Amino acid sequence: MRTEFNPAQLEPVVVYRLLNSTVVPRPIAWVSTVSADGVDNLAPHSFFTVSSVAPPIVQFTSVGRKDSLRNVEATGQFVVNLAPEPLIDEVNRTATDFPHGVSEFDAVGVEREASTRVKAPRVARSPAALECELHSTLRLGDSTVVFGRVVHIAIDESVLDDGHPEVTRLRPLARLGKDEWCTVGEVRDLRRIRYADWPASS
Repeated sequence: MRTEFNPAQLEPVVVYRLLNSTVVPRPIAWVSTVSADGVDNLAPHSFFTVSSVAPPIVQFTSVGRKDSLRNVEATGQFVVNLAPEPLIDEVNRTATDFPHGVSEFDAVGVEREASTRVKAPRVARSPAALECELHSTLRLGDSTVVFGRVVHIAIDESVLDDGHPEVTRLRPLARLGKDEWCTVGEVRDLRRIRYADWPASS
C-alpha cells in the first residue's frame, strides 16, 4: 500500500520536504562567490549536478534569491568547492542566514585560497574546485537554476589515483531529508553491460 500525494493540493513547504527526502543522496555544491562590493560569500547548495560535458557545464539551484545568486548575477563568476566529510561542521555553518554583507569565510573561519581563472576564492581545504563563468540562469517559480561553464579544475594531488579523483579519498558529503547528512559508504565497482555482451534469451 502506498500513500498518494498530489503536489497541486499541498503547501509548497510540504512538497519541498517530500522531494528533499526522496531525491537522495544529493551532492553539495559549496559555492563561493564575491559581491560587486568585494565581499566573499560561501554557501552550500544541495540542488546540484553536471549539466554538460562538451562544453563543461555544472548547475546549482538557488531556492529564493540568496547572496550566491545575487553575486553570480553581478560578477558572472563562481566556484563550486567539493564539500568533504572532515569539514562537515564548516559546511553546515556556512548555511547560516548571516546578514547581507557578512562573509561566511570570515564568520565561520574557512581558509581561502586564490582561484586561477575567476575572482571568487576557493576553499583552501576542499580537495576539488570547479572555477566557473556564468553561462545562463533559468527562473523556475521560486527558484533559479544557475548554469556555470567550468573554465578551470583544481584537484588536490592527495585524492588522485593515476590522475583520476578517487571517491574514498575525496570523502564527499551529501544531503538527505530533514537535517540529515551522509558520507560515502560501501563503494561497488559494477561495469555497464554492452549490448554486444548481452546474454541471448533462452
